[in-house]
Amino acid sequence: MASGPLKGLKFIEFAGIGPAPFCGMLLADLGADVVRIDRKGSQTGGDLVMGRGKRSIAIDLKHAQGVEATLDLIGKADALFEGFRPGVMERLGLGPEVALKRNPKLVYGRMTGWGQTGPWSSMAGHDIDYIALTGALHAMGKRGAPPSPPLNLVGDYGGGALYLAFGLLAGVLEAKVSGKGQVIDCAMLDGAASLMTMFYSMRGAGLWTDAREDNLLDGAAHFYDSYVCADGKLLAIGAIEPQFHAELVKGLGLSEADFPKRLDRASWPAYSEKIAAVVKTRTRDDWMKIFDGTDACVAPVLSMEEAPKHPHNVARETFQTVQGIVQPGPAPRFSRTAGAINGPPAKAGEHSANVLKDWGVDPERAASFLSGGAVG
Repeated sequence: MASGPLKGLKFIEFAGIGPAPFCGMLLADLGADVVRIDRKGSQTGGDLVMGRGKRSIAIDLKHAQGVEATLDLIGKADALFEGFRPGVMERLGLGPEVALKRNPKLVYGRMTGWGQTGPWSSMAGHDIDYIALTGALHAMGKRGAPPSPPLNLVGDYGGGALYLAFGLLAGVLEAKVSGKGQVIDCAMLDGAASLMTMFYSMRGAGLWTDAREDNLLDGAAHFYDSYVCADGKLLAIGAIEPQFHAELVKGLGLSEADFPKRLDRASWPAYSEKIAAVVKTRTRDDWMKIFDGTDACVAPVLSMEEAPKHPHNVARETFQTVQGIVQPGPAPRFSRTAGAINGPPAKAGEHSANVLKDWGVDPERAASFLSGGAVG
């Protein structure tokens, strides 16, 4: 039995890659009944981790009855979301106009890179392209070097999946008041731009430049960067505020007199060299024995192998193991309606018959969909 604050809500996810499946995982972790529509005949099903907690129904969307079966499910859903290029769902006969006619309260989420409109809306792209157009990519990396891609956290998952989940839930809440559904145009471009709000604010106030490694939070400041330890491992330092900076300096065996112009950009390179020389005298674990329990804002830079084993992550059960795969657990935490990993990833079509039954599709129609080959 699924648990979480979204228990009772029904979402349809059209199988895809990247942000849409991650959005579905977030919803499923919080108890929603997320049914993934897989391509009939698919042998893989969902992602090894992002497919967790969902159910799968395999439908031939090129089969007339497959479209009808999908519309029957749409009629029972609170929301659906898809990650195809603009126009694909319309060509399948499942566009917003058709779907909302079947279910006027439906929230229809559309996940794309460039958005449903605009001169680039039909172009292909990936995370790095979307964040390039927002100013985000340009701001990341070392001085004198090309920008460093921040994995695909900013576009696909931060600007895409999280904004899609936020939009879907906002739409569902509004539909319960108005009785009317709507379409959500969720573009990774827009979400990534939104994530840059603070930096545009700082730039407007004259506190941020367009140069890389020249600003408070981009590795220029001596008190906000990573440093190499004696064993080659890294220490992350984020002692921005003066009281935290004082703790940092104390732990390093230095004094505030060594940093008389703490916020002076011109002084940062020399200060960084000073800290780098000290940090390199001890191992990462030795430094953490000094800084553990302090307000110096110092943490070890952990690999994906190390992170699940850190005592703090262990105590909070931040990572869990499902079918032998270590993975981050549900977030955020709820005091009364706790989320959970509500089952392992489903194989394509694993729950076809059960989904049709549980979602109240007419039994005779359901039987004809299965026997006619539209649903596998």
